[in-house]
Amino acid sequence: MNILNNMEAVFLVSLAIAGPASVLVDVLPEANASRTPPAAVASQQVIPVVVVSARRMTEEEKRQSLEQEARDASFKVASRGGV
Repeated sequence: MNILNNMEAVFLVSLAIAGPASVLVDVLPEANASRTPPAAVASQQVIPVVVVSARRMTEEEKRQSLEQEARDASFKVASRGGV
């Protein structure tokens, strides 16, 4: 069967298979054996909080950091035998 010559038929057959298959999958019960009751989920009041305690970099520190990153990147390229 030459697939390129029959692409419309291949599409229609795949659509005819995928449509009922998606309905069948939606009808199947979930595999989760232990469900959490909605009241237990709603009662959780703990919200994770991330606290970052660091000082801001000065312009000079930013410049030095960027220069160091550039040196490290060029060293990696040179050690790989880059272009």
